[in-house]
Amino acid sequence: QVQLVESGGGLVQAGGSLRLSCTASGSFFRVNVMAWYRQAPGKQRELVAVSTRRGSTNYADSVNGRFTISRDYAKNTVYLQMNSLKPEDTAVYYCNAEIAPTSWGHDYDYWGQGTQVTVSS
Repeated sequence: QVQLVESGGGLVQAGGSLRLSCTASGSFFRVNVMAWYRQAPGKQRELVAVSTRRGSTNYADSVNGRFTISRDYAKNTVYLQMNSLKPEDTAVYYCNAEIAPTSWGHDYDYWGQGTQVTVSS
């Protein structure tokens, strides 16, 4: 059974930094795309940052230049370094991964349980 386990959320003042981590565990062939989404109260879940297996990255306009996504491929882990945090970054942050269970066939989509990030003004 594949699991994504997140850590690193918390409460921080505006202008501060946090680093989120997400590790994929279980039995699988390979982790391909890994991404971070967030959902603020009353809003839809939105993509924050994504990292492909080949190392390309993409960011939401609202976080570009402040957040950095990175991966440790050996540990099947993705990180989100969040700097210059703003109150509008307050949300539950979810890890997402597209994982290949075998060397053939298609990927499956997995989600973490979410971690709360609260930025006070």
